[in-house]
Amino acid sequence: MNTQDDTYLVGNEKDLYEKRVKIRPKKVKGFFNNFRVLSVWALLGLYYLGPWLTWNGQQAILLDLPARQFRLFGITFWPQDFIFLSLLLVIAALALFFFTSVAGRLWCGYACPQTVWTQLFVWVERLVEGDRNKQIKLSKQKWNLQKIRIKFSKHFLWIILALFTGYTFVGYFTPIKTLTHEILAFSTGPWETFWVLFYSFATWGNAGKLREQVCIYMCPYARFQSSMFDKDTLIISYDEKRGESRGARKKGSDNYKEQGLGDCIDCMQCVHVCPTGIDIRNGLQYECIACAACIDVCDQVMEKMDYPKGLIRYTTEHKEEGKTIKLLRPKTIGYGLVLLLLSGAFVSSIALRTPLELDIIKDRNRLYITNSQGLVENIYKLKVLNKSQQDRTYQIKIDALSEMVYKGPSEVTVTAGNVETFPIRLSVDPIHMEKSNIEVLINLNDVDNPSIQVTEPARFLGPALTRRR
Repeated sequence: MNTQDDTYLVGNEKDLYEKRVKIRPKKVKGFFNNFRVLSVWALLGLYYLGPWLTWNGQQAILLDLPARQFRLFGITFWPQDFIFLSLLLVIAALALFFFTSVAGRLWCGYACPQTVWTQLFVWVERLVEGDRNKQIKLSKQKWNLQKIRIKFSKHFLWIILALFTGYTFVGYFTPIKTLTHEILAFSTGPWETFWVLFYSFATWGNAGKLREQVCIYMCPYARFQSSMFDKDTLIISYDEKRGESRGARKKGSDNYKEQGLGDCIDCMQCVHVCPTGIDIRNGLQYECIACAACIDVCDQVMEKMDYPKGLIRYTTEHKEEGKTIKLLRPKTIGYGLVLLLLSGAFVSSIALRTPLELDIIKDRNRLYITNSQGLVENIYKLKVLNKSQQDRTYQIKIDALSEMVYKGPSEVTVTAGNVETFPIRLSVDPIHMEKSNIEVLINLNDVDNPSIQVTEPARFLGPALTRRR
């Protein structure tokens, strides 16, 4: 192969496998940054304090997988309640579609776990290493005791945060107080140990090392968000007509427009504060997570230069074209209505949900038996599920033929969050059976709260009857 071809391949290899340049976002102040900080603290507070909340003396949020029950503020969900989880996931997806169509990637910039924990790790990094310029200077510095001490301190704090995050995560599945005692006694089980360490490592890797690479290369949302955008979706945009051409100038210079310059002084601050390292002046890019840091810093620069703010701002494509913004449009109305209806259905179904479930299992080995008294008898098993978090006593009532005899307990007690099985028998003289298959209704009533009740049908089977004249 000739030299020219070799040079071509080497150049392309360099482009394809270019070494990653670490992004060190500069600290910024402003309205959107304050909102983002508030969001981060609120979400982290909910996450870290969640397992410690109590309800009626029990952990308020506990996803107890071994017991196959999820406890959320006094409400217990069982595998039979999987429909609620499915509905909740549909609502979450619709909410994401709705807010994305209205205001772009708000989720990514303010509420995504990757953004929240990355912001936390960046704060720790700034605390130990200083702001962007000091971090770059430290990175170029040769290794010495001071650099080792600073790097060790940063990673030590990162690991502590990551371990605390993993410990809290497992605390949602194992009672947090029990988990705390086990950790202090070094007696955690293999699964608790694995998930604490695994989640801690994932947090340290994603928020501390990978950072923007998760958003750019791993997150699928960035790839399909454009399908939810339209020309009325709020986006972060650079005003090219006002800003170009770029160029440096002194503050107070009035003749910059005569030199063919726009309001952009090409200070690169919008790039330095960007957590994904993009230049918003190149147009809307899928890497943009809509954190609005570039808006805050650009407004500060414009204020120092005595120029109007808003060179970089939230806007829409229609607004840039001089058209009116349409927040109410078929897409947003459709998403909003469906989201409202499903949310209402979800809340209503939770509010009206009966914390009691009854399954009736008929003896399938024998469809019926004829006892010593000549009565046709059917045997059933009542599986009673107490979905509440208190022990309950239920009264059993049978709605069937008046001649039918019931043999079994009149009242049953089921402990909180458990399933109990109770055998019962129904019998009747065959002369009272007009057909061989009779519907029977079995009713359970809460003794202390009559509003809690459930009725389930069962079939009473007997011998085939010959038609009477």
